[in-house]
Amino acid sequence: MNSMKLTYGVKDKPPVGQTIIFALQQLLAIMAATIAVPSIVGNGMSQTAALFGAGIGTLVYLAFTKFKSPVFLGSSFAFLGSMAAAFAGAVSMEAGYAGLIIGALFAGLVYVVIALVVKAVGTGWIDKLMPPVVIGPTVAIIGLSLSGNAVGDLLNNGGFGTSIYVSFICGIVTLCVTMLSSVFGKKMLKMIPFIIGILAGYCVATIFTLIGNATGNDALKVIDFSKFAAMTWVPDFTFLTAFKGFGQIDGSYLLTLFVAYAPVAFVVFAEHIADHKNLSSIIGTDLTKDPGLDKTLLGDGVGSFAGAIFGGCPNTTYGESVGCVAISGNASVVTILYTAILAILISFFGPFATFLATIPSCVMGGVCIALYGFIAVSGLKMIQNVDLNDNRNLFVVSVILIAGVGGMSLSFGAVTLTEVACALILGIVTNVILGKKKA
Repeated sequence: MNSMKLTYGVKDKPPVGQTIIFALQQLLAIMAATIAVPSIVGNGMSQTAALFGAGIGTLVYLAFTKFKSPVFLGSSFAFLGSMAAAFAGAVSMEAGYAGLIIGALFAGLVYVVIALVVKAVGTGWIDKLMPPVVIGPTVAIIGLSLSGNAVGDLLNNGGFGTSIYVSFICGIVTLCVTMLSSVFGKKMLKMIPFIIGILAGYCVATIFTLIGNATGNDALKVIDFSKFAAMTWVPDFTFLTAFKGFGQIDGSYLLTLFVAYAPVAFVVFAEHIADHKNLSSIIGTDLTKDPGLDKTLLGDGVGSFAGAIFGGCPNTTYGESVGCVAISGNASVVTILYTAILAILISFFGPFATFLATIPSCVMGGVCIALYGFIAVSGLKMIQNVDLNDNRNLFVVSVILIAGVGGMSLSFGAVTLTEVACALILGIVTNVILGKKKA
């Protein structure tokens, strides 16, 4: 399997000082999405606890994968509906928090069952159902489906009524500095383009905000510095509240949780394969074979449950983390280990955690344009050797791209098949149907 040109491979160990900086870059890449999930769900969920849980979940994942898969686990957006259902069906807030943990356990058990099946029958069926002509455009959809989020963040007004032009300037400065650092930077600068870009965008946003505060002009205010006044030092862990609610759970609520969580795990399974195939193409090792899909599934499932115990949010492998590996050329798994430890430590350090939370959406949007773009392009690179002059292949790629970019998603009660899952399933079916015709 061909890989990208990497400065540090999976087993390499960069100097400690550099590794800490690389870990901070990884943390910045996954930070916004990880803390966004508890914010969207609400009900008093803690952002810092979600960050702590993501760090714990990643450590569990690394252990199960024998430190061979350099990717970070963060809060999963796929379970937003499930988490909302856990609170909606609970008799109290405490029972709702207990439901978050039990629901994550149900989802984790689905991963365990699939892992056992994979262990028994191998991964040959995956290669047949999901050859490059299917998995390549699906990985591209992961990036393309997030493009709207990146652009929306770049033009976000930050809640102040910020001028769209001010947000645009901050985001574009971030993007340009990130690109220039990655392409023209020397040695270390070339490997930390996100940190340089985010710092540049934050500085520009700070200047605009200071001017806006001095003149009373809301259109120039970008950063919400008031968050520092409300910062906390100790995460509000989910299990602390859930402990009071376990006794309030009955059979009907358990069934509600199972229906809300278990089916979604199958949806995330499809994205799990796509993420690991993408990462495999970057590092040059097929992770579904070494350490094995059963190991990555167990790591993802158990890590997701561990993360939910502390932060309430089930975790999943992050495309942002994979994109960071691709752009920086640093696939060292030690960096991911440091990132997990850093996430845990930062969750207890109020000022720095709050600083990360004050990074404006427009700045993160500028970075994410590059991140999500790299994910999309890495997927397209997987079909470089696919014969698109053959209509069978052309139809498979076309169906996946249009279904994904078009935002095809289907809901069945509390379960939603995301555009990535729908595109992948439709692509598999198309490939199976057209594959029956002999050449």
